[in-house]
Amino acid sequence: MIGNLGRIGPARIFVHAAVLLIVFLWLLPTLGIFVTAIRDKDQIVVSGWWTAFAGSSRTTAARLDGPDKAKPDGANFVILGNLAVEGGGKIQSFGQRVQEPAAYKVGAPAELEKGETLTINADGSYRYQKNGSFGADARAKRVYLTVATPPQFTMDNYRTVLAGEGIGQSFINSLTVTIPATVIPILIAAFAAYALAWMEFPGRALLIALVVGLIVVPLQMSLIPLLRIYNEIGQIFGVPSKTYPGIWMAHTAFGLPLAIYLLRNYIAGLPKEIIESARVDGASDFDIFVKIILPLSFPALASFAIFQFLWVWNDLLIAMVFLGTDKDHLVLTAALNALLGSRGGNWEILTASAFVTIIIPLLVFFGLQRYLVRGLLAGSVKGG
Repeated sequence: MIGNLGRIGPARIFVHAAVLLIVFLWLLPTLGIFVTAIRDKDQIVVSGWWTAFAGSSRTTAARLDGPDKAKPDGANFVILGNLAVEGGGKIQSFGQRVQEPAAYKVGAPAELEKGETLTINADGSYRYQKNGSFGADARAKRVYLTVATPPQFTMDNYRTVLAGEGIGQSFINSLTVTIPATVIPILIAAFAAYALAWMEFPGRALLIALVVGLIVVPLQMSLIPLLRIYNEIGQIFGVPSKTYPGIWMAHTAFGLPLAIYLLRNYIAGLPKEIIESARVDGASDFDIFVKIILPLSFPALASFAIFQFLWVWNDLLIAMVFLGTDKDHLVLTAALNALLGSRGGNWEILTASAFVTIIIPLLVFFGLQRYLVRGLLAGSVKGG
């Protein structure tokens, strides 16, 4: 074991440390969003998410009972009562000014002005005493309390988001957009990649160069022409605008160049002997593609599926252009953007919505990440 440790060079240690640091920095905000989304909204305001398991303290105001509740106690007058603390918790300290809510400790008599003594206990019970009468026209005294509350977790934030904020419908809309917009370009690109890798026909090199060039075409430059074509086709065939097939085709068009490039590199790197043996046995190109190429190309397919799924799921621009902003077609990113404008101060709603937004991409990424590197590096050493 010691010998193995001695062979680990500084470069490898540095790489491992850098990877761990990146993973930590990546997971930290995700953990913060998750913890904040299940905290009580009052605790979110007064303390950070990293204090969620240690409880929190807050300052609140309360009024003692008025002079009409005073009772004689020898030469003194006493008011006995109990301060109801909203949200529960134990009182740690109190004061007469909001700037000094911890001026006096609970359980100990505090000497106030004009011969007044106030004792407040942690459970809220108090004894307010004065040497003499309080006076019939005296006002009820206000005090400020420092209250310690235990950790409070709830799932009400998610119930509010999924049931009352329209996020649930937007979640379904995003799945309706994302799944076909991921599957369609993979199916088309797989056929095209096989043809460009193993089928001889005139202009193949030109098509490969065209595919590589289309990868760098900016989305913003082609979005308006694509929308105009889509609207003109809709008018010719009487197809209504703002429908799901339109956005499926838009995402397919923007995703195809990268998909064809990745899959072509991977398929071209497959052993040539397998394809030649299948052709000798009489297999057609379709049989070779379905029975040999597709099963062997799963790492590349999964690699592109991750990229396409994450890109479509997080898209806002294309969704707003091709689907609009009506509630029946509003995707999750657009709904969260609208929620940010209307409920910007409700952190419990925003964090719950954000976690609902990222939970599906996280599951997809961690489910397929083992194929990611294999698919991206395919064809980098050997290509056809």
